[in-house]
This record gives sequence, structure tokens and C-alpha cells, in this order.
Amino acid sequence: IGEAEPAYAIAPFSQGFINGYLTMDTLGALVFGIVIVNAIRSRGVESPRLITRYAIIAGLIAGVGLALVYVSLFRLGSGSHAVAAGASNGAAVLHAYVQHTFGSLGSGFLAVLISLACLVTAVGLTCACAEYFAKVLPLSYRTLVIILAVFSLLVSNLGLTRLIQFSIPVLTAIYPPCIVLVALSFCKGLWQSQGRVVAPVMLVSFVFGLIDALKGAGFGEYLPGALTSMPLSDQGLAWLVPSVITLAGAVVIDRV
Repeated sequence: IGEAEPAYAIAPFSQGFINGYLTMDTLGALVFGIVIVNAIRSRGVESPRLITRYAIIAGLIAGVGLALVYVSLFRLGSGSHAVAAGASNGAAVLHAYVQHTFGSLGSGFLAVLISLACLVTAVGLTCACAEYFAKVLPLSYRTLVIILAVFSLLVSNLGLTRLIQFSIPVLTAIYPPCIVLVALSFCKGLWQSQGRVVAPVMLVSFVFGLIDALKGAGFGEYLPGALTSMPLSDQGLAWLVPSVITLAGAVVIDRV
């Protein structure tokens, strides 16, 4: 096993947590939810209870599959230091490892697998986004699908490394409220009003996530010192403590 990079050696959990934003699994779950529900309904299932049941089953299957994928990536990452030294992103590490282990045939097979995986994600996201924006914009579903597909095609040509550089500040801002929404959805039976608890916590997490995003984008020097020296701020998790405090206050107010 090779030595960890300095950032991971200092704070492995928080660094891994933040870089996990790049998987966009939480965002994908929120977006794909409507796609899964519509797919279930298209099979003639109309009962809310059955829809929930089948959605949970689909989620569990996807969760187990993702867990197996990430465990495999853990193993790959721990043993690929010498094979993919100097790689600029995870895709380069994966390709170098497969090329070293399985040769050109393995690299070709990997390319096919990644293409299929990305195609499924691209189709699902395009359909979900077009379906939503067709309700709020004066454009047809077909037109929005074409616009989104062309835009995605153009953006994809920037390259993975540059896309990651652009994505990290954006994801740092929008991921905290998504995490809050998902986490609190499991506890909705514990309070009287869902909106009075979830909304303020999401707002606070977004505000402080935006501060982390500005720091990550290189604008930290323009922020007040009090905001850049908050607990866990140096690890990109400045939103966590304010969110927990807001949650505690919101729960107390909800019980009054």
C-alpha cells in the first residue's frame, strides 16, 4: 500500500467525505426518484404502499451494488500507487490499473462498461430534468431533451479533470442541504411539522456550504475571518456544526 497524499493523511475521513460529493450519488437519488416511481407506475402499480415497497427494494439493490463497486475501488486504490503514479483523476487510475492487470483487452472491456454505465445515468438525468423543466418552462419535453443532450455533449469535451475543478465548488454548496434532506427524511415522524424543522436546517446548511464553496474556489480571502475559522472549516465541513445547532433549536421550537 502506497503512502496517502498529504490531504488524506491529515484528515482522511473528511477528505474522503468531501471528495465523495463527486460521485453525486445523493443528487442522483433525488433526481432519479421520480424516474423510478414513473417506471413502477408504468407497470400498472398505483397503490402508494406498493410503489413505496418496490422503490425501497430497488434502492436496496442499487445500494448493495454500489457498496460492492466502492469496496472494489478501495482495494484498487490501495494497490495502484506504483501502477498509476501521477494520475490526475480516478478515471486515469482505473484505466492504468486495468491496463496493467488485463492489458488492452481489459481496457477495451472497461471502456464498454463505463460507456454503458454513463449512458444509463445520462438517459435518466436527461429524462428527469426534462420532465421537471417541462412543467416550469414554456418548452416541450422533446425540446428540453435535445437542449440538455447538446449542452451535456459540449460540456463533456472539457475533460474530466477540468470538470472536477468546476464541479467541486458547486457540489460543496448544494450537497449539504441534500444530505440534510435525506437524513431528516428518516426522522420525519419525530416532529410535528416537517417544514418547521427541515427547511431552516437545509437553509443553514446551504449558507455555510456556500461559504465552504467560496473558500474552495479561491475566494476565502474575501470572507470575514469568523467565517473561515469556524469548527471543521479547514476540512470543508463548516456547515455541520451550525446545521446540528439549528436542528436542535428547530426541534425545540417544534415541540413548543
